[in-house]
Amino acid sequence: MLQRLREDIECVFERDPAARNTLEVLTAYPGLHALWGHRMSSFLWRHGLKWLARVLSNLFRWLTGIEIHPGASIGCRFFIDHGMGVVIGETAEIGNDCTLYHGVTLGGTSWDKGKRHPTLEDNVVIGAGAKVLGPITIGASAKIGSNSVVVKDVPAMATVVGIPGHIVTEAGDKYANRSKEQAQKIGFTAYGETQHSADPVAQAVNRILEHLHAVDSRINLIDGKLEQAGLADGLDDMPKLDVDELSSGGKTSDDKGQTGGKEGDDNT
Repeated sequence: MLQRLREDIECVFERDPAARNTLEVLTAYPGLHALWGHRMSSFLWRHGLKWLARVLSNLFRWLTGIEIHPGASIGCRFFIDHGMGVVIGETAEIGNDCTLYHGVTLGGTSWDKGKRHPTLEDNVVIGAGAKVLGPITIGASAKIGSNSVVVKDVPAMATVVGIPGHIVTEAGDKYANRSKEQAQKIGFTAYGETQHSADPVAQAVNRILEHLHAVDSRINLIDGKLEQAGLADGLDDMPKLDVDELSSGGKTSDDKGQTGGKEGDDNT
């Protein structure tokens, strides 16, 4: 029991730079209080005292703003930062070293009995306001971005953002490896992302631009080979790309001059 308590305190210092001393952690961290309350209510639940377990759980919900059903299964070194509004359902299963931020819901999508809440494998981080719904599995070391809504399984080491949640990095690709290196440098990934993580939209645009650049290089190479082979007779007749026209929204320099002239006439 003392070992578990020591682990609880140590994981706060590891994942929250605002933690200053042990006394502050013991007295001013509702995530820890909710976890300790859950351990007591879970003990009662497993021993058949379900009504008393629910009453105790409801008391800690009132004290901390965090609702954890006594039937939920939670591993070691679990940390809830800030905590207000967190809801963890009855059949949720949480592995070791997982982190949840405020407003996270591990909820169900049906009224059926049986498994209806998510399973989080080890080292999962779920950002503020995210909703993980249904009997799905979030793979080890996966990250769920803030305010995402996830209703499908997430593979290990993946990062998911958006509504509905979609994978922006997966284990094995160079962007995922880059994120992993960044996480190792800072030691922890808060809110499912680091401050150095790429914006998913910008990342997608960059990939498109890289692809276009590669295609352009190949076309230039092919043009050169065709000219060397004496097969480039028809290439000069192909339409040219007018970059100035594209950048001006379809207006040529003459059109701009005419427009400027009209504006000048109106102003005189």
